[in-house]
Amino acid sequence: MTDRSFWKSRSVVVTGGAGFVGRYVVDILGKSGAKRIIVPRSRDYDLRKESDVKKLLKQSRPDIVIHLAAVVGGIGANREHPGKFFYDNLSMGMHLIEQSRISGVEKFVAIGTVCAYPKFTPVPFKEEDLWNGYPEETNAPYGLAKKMLLVQSQAYRQEYGFDSIFLLPVNLYGPGDNFDPSSSHVIPALIKKCVDAVAEGKDRIVVWGTGRASREFLYVEDCARGIILAAERYDKPGPVNLGSGMEIRIKDLVRLISELTGFKGKIVWDSSKPDGQPRRSLNTSKAYKEFGFRAETDFEQGLKKTIQRYMSDRSDKHSSAVRE
Repeated sequence: MTDRSFWKSRSVVVTGGAGFVGRYVVDILGKSGAKRIIVPRSRDYDLRKESDVKKLLKQSRPDIVIHLAAVVGGIGANREHPGKFFYDNLSMGMHLIEQSRISGVEKFVAIGTVCAYPKFTPVPFKEEDLWNGYPEETNAPYGLAKKMLLVQSQAYRQEYGFDSIFLLPVNLYGPGDNFDPSSSHVIPALIKKCVDAVAEGKDRIVVWGTGRASREFLYVEDCARGIILAAERYDKPGPVNLGSGMEIRIKDLVRLISELTGFKGKIVWDSSKPDGQPRRSLNTSKAYKEFGFRAETDFEQGLKKTIQRYMSDRSDKHSSAVRE
């Protein structure tokens, strides 16, 4: 439960507030009675440019900045655009933290990524293992760019007393996810493959990798709630995992999504494509201890809601295309 008395006197900038996670964060802030919520749009502010970040903070005068904006994608997108993923994510976060400090922002909430963890981190991942190796190669530039925001946050807290915290969400999913096959993550990519195959009468789908890798997933609304609770209650330098505490092999995930979507065809594994990090599962005890966050959404129920939303949106697009 969020604290309305905390939010009613505070103005909040939510970068990426029109995006997947951001829409849920903005919704919770609104229900929590935030004094003012500012969602900068890319057409008005290029957050990679220091001058635009200065302009945003001068015009909005926020008490809190929640930095969700990011250039993200699945394994394919990370392999194709490692330079862009590194530069865009690092420059946005670096300018926002520096200018927030200069502008007298009360608190900065930096959102990292599970991709920042070393490739062979012992499972479940603990925050203290974050620096014990190099990230998985296919998304290392993105993961390292985000991890530099932790370094900056801690350095600024040490030198300037600036209250910047750093959260590490695991892979997210839920209604409103990105289903573009060129940049989507594993769950929306698999849902699209299965739903489209059923609709188009196809008898097989092709899935990247071997299926042996495992992942943990957090429902997007749970993640948004965790971010809000951390903004309210956490003010320490150490990073904090946000996860559900579950782990599932990709092979089992494909089987589950096939069942939920009604796809009964053949699953072809393209082992020439990478699996990515071998395992991902977080130790989530610190988030509960520090600010009372625990995931609430059952994984299968969350998948059903995500599938239903995609099918509804797909049907609406089809109907619009027919009318046109």
